[in-house]
Amino acid sequence: MQYFFSLSLFRTMTALLFYLLSIYATSAEINSLRVSQSGDRTRVVFDLSEVVRHSLIFLEKPDRLVIDVANTTVETTFDRTSLIKTPISKIRYGVRSGRDVRIVFDLTDKVTAKSFILNGNLDSKDRLVIDLTLESKNISKTVEKILERTDRKIIVAIDAGHGGKDPGASGPNRLREKKIVLQIAQKIEKLFDQNPHFDGVLVRTGDYYIDHRKRTAIARDNNADFFLSIHADGFPDPRAYGASVYALSTQGATSEAARYLESSENRYDLIGGASDLNIDNQDVMLSDVLVDLVMSATLRSSLDAGAYVLKNMGTVARLHKKKVEQAAFLVLKSPDIPSLLIETGFISNPKEAKLLDSDRYQQKMAQAIYDGLYSYYVDWPPVGTSLASNIDDLVRFHTVSRGDTLSEIALKYGTSVTKILRLNNLSSKVIRIGQKLSIPPS
Repeated sequence: MQYFFSLSLFRTMTALLFYLLSIYATSAEINSLRVSQSGDRTRVVFDLSEVVRHSLIFLEKPDRLVIDVANTTVETTFDRTSLIKTPISKIRYGVRSGRDVRIVFDLTDKVTAKSFILNGNLDSKDRLVIDLTLESKNISKTVEKILERTDRKIIVAIDAGHGGKDPGASGPNRLREKKIVLQIAQKIEKLFDQNPHFDGVLVRTGDYYIDHRKRTAIARDNNADFFLSIHADGFPDPRAYGASVYALSTQGATSEAARYLESSENRYDLIGGASDLNIDNQDVMLSDVLVDLVMSATLRSSLDAGAYVLKNMGTVARLHKKKVEQAAFLVLKSPDIPSLLIETGFISNPKEAKLLDSDRYQQKMAQAIYDGLYSYYVDWPPVGTSLASNIDDLVRFHTVSRGDTLSEIALKYGTSVTKILRLNNLSSKVIRIGQKLSIPPS
């Protein structure tokens, strides 16, 4: 009987001890705060020392969003955070019950809010993410408005890889990838700006580093229809040569070379702990289906456009592979913007490095990339764009008759054989009777 009493007492005291320890356990910490704005959505990210329990409450008159975080301390300041162009006028906090934190967002607009926890890994901390969306956003007539518009330009975001602290691959005579690709990107942007149906947008305009997620965010902020990331390969073997075009692969790399590049191109974001791409929805299954549909359509557009670009690049450069490759580059992981990563050649190959450092060759490469994407959009003009509404005036058609040659056809329409080949995605000058050729603008 005495034994039974002692065991019961021991169990009770042990349970009480664990309870007391849970009360006075070391608190989690909020170490830093980041705020970003994209369209009608504001994302607030709290970097944590460990996962926390939290809840959201809306208060009115005045409008506020309250975030209660259990057993947590704040080890940073909120007053230096930029809130420009967000619906938040101020972020403040206070301590509750001695060990909980109440964070208050003073709001200037009506918003809806969603929150979720991102678990940390070797490269990043645990994070609490709060997404605010303006309630005034009206999407019910989005498709109708798009169909009504006929004057919108096609926006192409051109991203010069690397930059600043990240020089990229190196070539002979201290040649750096970050310099070469910026020069090529600037030339591509100029070509698109000269076309009245396009706008080119440079993601990086100088010698500074931007992480991969921010690059795609800049493209999205500019409402880009397409994203081009320009690079120059580096490889341990200086004999490696050729230009390549990559689209995103959801299954990973498609070759050993792609796997090598995938690792080197992603290195800076892996070190910096870039956030994972998250699409949160109350209905997880529906969210997964929507993401899958959007990603499939985006990837299909990327691959189709990539084929046009690669074939055009083949007219000015040796190709490393004669098809569009796929790899899981971080910079391509935008679910809603068709994207390509273009390796313009191997800067580690002395012959190709000399070409890549030539202004004349850079212009040829830029022209080939531009012509390829332009040809793709001529065949698939987006609804609501000025290109779509003027396509019949821009592109003429010629049906090949007996005795026709490409040179005679080019002369007749005031264009060149090369442009006809590029626009029609042809690899040879052989044409056949009855073949319908698209003729580029003179």
